[in-house]
Amino acid sequence: MLAGNKVIFTVAINGGMQQDREGAIVPKQPVEIGEEAARCHAAGAAMVHVHARDKDGKNSGDPEIYSQIIQEIRKRSPILIQTTNGIGVRRDPKTGQLYWPDDTERLGLLEIQPQQDLFGIAAGSADFYNPEGGYPGETPYVNSPELLKKTIQAVYAKGSALEYEVVEASSLHRLMRYANEGLFDRDRDNVWLLHGGGFGATPAVARNVLFSIDEGLRLFPKAIWGVTATGRDMFKIVTLGLSMGCDLARVGFEDGVHLPDGSVGKHNSDMVRAAVDIAAIFGLKPATVEEARERFRIKR
Repeated sequence: MLAGNKVIFTVAINGGMQQDREGAIVPKQPVEIGEEAARCHAAGAAMVHVHARDKDGKNSGDPEIYSQIIQEIRKRSPILIQTTNGIGVRRDPKTGQLYWPDDTERLGLLEIQPQQDLFGIAAGSADFYNPEGGYPGETPYVNSPELLKKTIQAVYAKGSALEYEVVEASSLHRLMRYANEGLFDRDRDNVWLLHGGGFGATPAVARNVLFSIDEGLRLFPKAIWGVTATGRDMFKIVTLGLSMGCDLARVGFEDGVHLPDGSVGKHNSDMVRAAVDIAAIFGLKPATVEEARERFRIKR
């Protein structure tokens, strides 16, 4: 846990497919994303996780759109910016099948200017299914060894931090193998693990998440560890993590729009405030941007 019983709140504000629904307004264009990020910072978030959308609201890997998003966010608040590495699922107009962007497009997001503060990548492959996040069909989500290794090398060379999304506990052992091969130091203190449930076949149940957390800390004892989940399970797993003194908790419309009482938030900031209120029950307070920056070991 951070000094002073602090916890980093991050908000995944839009995802690659999520659309406005049930009164929830999902930001899609750069100015909208900048305004939403500022609201979330004011509510207690130290970091925002963003996907780019084109003018039609569909996910995009265009570095220029990401550049605009970063500039619009920084005009309005100091919140740390993390870009996706998945970009988002697309549907083939001819076959109707879902597919993911290729590695070349995904690796292109490592070279955005101005540079994002933080990066992320799924540490393993999975059968992806997240209807609450706007993904109505199941599709293989492949994160190749080449993609993961190149991302690890590039991010650490930049002096930044990389979030490993733990799709299931076996992906932790994949990371450990890479550490043993010398790709990175398992004892570096900004190895960053995000545990959760509800993504595909990974259940959002306590025993599954607890095993993942314990195994992550066994293999990477100095890791930053966080929690998240999809849909109506989001705040259940966030509460579990906060009760255990997690370093980070992620909420936001990317993975669901429902608040703890079952109502729908209008803005992502509603989700952040709800998480901050839960944290207060356990004597936890939101980390500031500077406190989060220090824990991630990234420079201004």
